[in-house]
Amino acid sequence: MHRHFRSVIFGSAMVATALLSSATPTTAQDTAAKPAAANPALLDPSLARDRAPDAYRVKLATTAGDLVIEVHRDWAPHGADRFYNLVKIGYYTDVAFFRVISGFMAQAGMHGDPAVNRIWLASHIPDDPVKQSNTKGRVTFAMSAEPNSRSVQFFINYGDNSYLDDSGFAPFGEVVEGLETAEALYSGYGEGEPAGKGPSQGKLFRGGNAYLKGQFPKLDFIKTATLVE
Repeated sequence: MHRHFRSVIFGSAMVATALLSSATPTTAQDTAAKPAAANPALLDPSLARDRAPDAYRVKLATTAGDLVIEVHRDWAPHGADRFYNLVKIGYYTDVAFFRVISGFMAQAGMHGDPAVNRIWLASHIPDDPVKQSNTKGRVTFAMSAEPNSRSVQFFINYGDNSYLDDSGFAPFGEVVEGLETAEALYSGYGEGEPAGKGPSQGKLFRGGNAYLKGQFPKLDFIKTATLVE
């Protein structure tokens, strides 16, 4: 079972890596034609490189309810900095939990606007050493088998997935309020294509929320992600 789960989570992140290598390069004209949102950092990751506080909290207001993630920079500094900046620029607004597997994890982070996907999925951060374990409620960035492959996708562990620690998955935070909300996220679609009947990362990469909301209407979404004062 563990071997299966490991291949599943590696495979999911690797789909995005493969998409980037085969996608048509984004041009200035493409970017101008897709004004994703008000914050210019959504189309320019170089504008989102602030250092995160040593500890901070993020409230995810989701369609299933609210939950709060507490982030510890000393657990995984690169991961904590990336999550902090993504939240600050509004990246996770209207972003789906597109891959929810009961007993395993809930994964989010592919943007609803394909123009933003093209930019951010290619913006990787260095690996962090694993200092904490992937136990229930811990929050971790997805990655492929390649070094330094984390970008924007994260997952919430539903159980003891500590076997992922040896593969380099470094938790950067944990759900401290609303774990029951995380566990209530819609999981009926199961694993994504091609292994299952859930959303295809390839189609999500190209089609964004129009694809998800058209074909998978029961998915839960992050409505907003905000820093808790």
